[in-house]
Order: sequence, then C-alpha cells, then structure tokens
Amino acid sequence: MNALEVSGLAFAYPDGLQALFGVDLTVARGERVALLGPNGAGKTTLVLHLNGVLTAGAGSVHVGGLELNKANLKEIRRRVAIVFQDPDDQLFMPSVREDVAFGPANLGIRGAELDARIHGALAAVGMTDHVHRPPHHLSYGQRRRVAVATVLAMQPEILVLDEPSSNLDPAAKRELAGILKGLDLTMLMVTHDMPYALELCDRAVVMNEGTIAGDGPTPEILADEPLMRANRLELPYGFDPSFSP
Repeated sequence: MNALEVSGLAFAYPDGLQALFGVDLTVARGERVALLGPNGAGKTTLVLHLNGVLTAGAGSVHVGGLELNKANLKEIRRRVAIVFQDPDDQLFMPSVREDVAFGPANLGIRGAELDARIHGALAAVGMTDHVHRPPHHLSYGQRRRVAVATVLAMQPEILVLDEPSSNLDPAAKRELAGILKGLDLTMLMVTHDMPYALELCDRAVVMNEGTIAGDGPTPEILADEPLMRANRLELPYGFDPSFSP
C-alpha cells in the first residue's frame, strides 16, 4: 500500500484563481520526495490538501489507503504532519514542553505516555536540554527543530516540510539535514534549495502552473537543463547535481 495517493486533484481559491489542475501523485512508503517549482506553482496548495487544511474542488487524496474526508479527518491529520516555513506559526505556548505536548494532549494522551512522546520527539531533534525554555528565547534554527518535534510527537506516517532550510545559517542547515536523514518517515519537502533537495530526497517532482511538469530521480531532474529552465528553476553557481552527498 502506498503512503500517499493523489488523484485528479483540482482546486480554485475563492477569488477564482485556479491553483491545481488535476494533479496525480503517488508516494511509496518510506520515500522522500522533493517538491520543486517556481513561486505560485501550486506546491503549497497541494501539500495543504494532504491533511485537509484545504479541501479539493475535484479529485481525491488517500493516505495509507484511507480516504481524506470529514469522517477520517482526525486520523488523517495524525498521519500527515506539516511543518510550516515559519516555526513561529507552530510555537505559541509558554514553554517548549507545552508546545510539543499540545498535539498529543489534544488526542487525550496523558501521564507517562505523554511524557514519553515529549522526550522522544525532543530527543529526535536534539532539543531535550531546552524542554523548559520559552520558544521565543531560542535561536531560529532551534525553533525550527522544536517545530519538527511538535509534529513528531503525534507519531505521524508522513512528514511534510515547507522550505525547511529557509533562513538557516549553514551550521543549522547541516544539523537539520542530519536530523531529517535519521527519521524513519515518508517525507515530502517543498523547497527552492536544490542542494538540500539532492541531499535529502531521492526523487523530485517539479510543479508549475498547477500541474506536474517533471518527476524522476533527483539528480536526473536537476541535471535536465531544459526542464529546469522551462520551470524557472536554477542551480547555485558551481553546483554539480551529478555529485551525491
């Protein structure tokens, strides 16, 4: 069974802007996929459909064989965790512990199990020493890691990351990459950071104008100059996609 199956997904915003045009996407369990494309391509609109933040005008989404609908919404949101680009969109409690506890506590988890979830999630991102600190006292990179911990505490099956490397210094990017590599989860990563895509994802999907324009192994996608040029994607100067980290 696939981790994710998107079929014929179409969506228009209330102002009439058509953002998705019949998108089909299948992701296998354990697969790591980079979602690439210019601004306005429909990448974020697509991932916001994966746990019901947005509801499609047409088409369907299945997560682990479970159809995304109102009856299954709570379970889908447990299975599909989204880490937003700005960690401050996810951190709003007085302490790191309370932020990480928020999701599982809303599921009714208490006591020793809740403590274990908090500890396990913070250990996975290397932030156990900061459990009692206010999030706003942390560095941006640390807040990004705590934001990841808040969703790991829900024990999801699919991790969706929106521009995870944005605004991070080189050391923080390297630390986060090491953390993400160590997670045994299906992963979808929206990014403009081509080296990060190559480092973390074996497969890349290119979106443009609400459709999928390319899909294949990440090194091949990044080395396809006509595809990259047609979809307003550029590699950093001197970056060689044929080199795998």
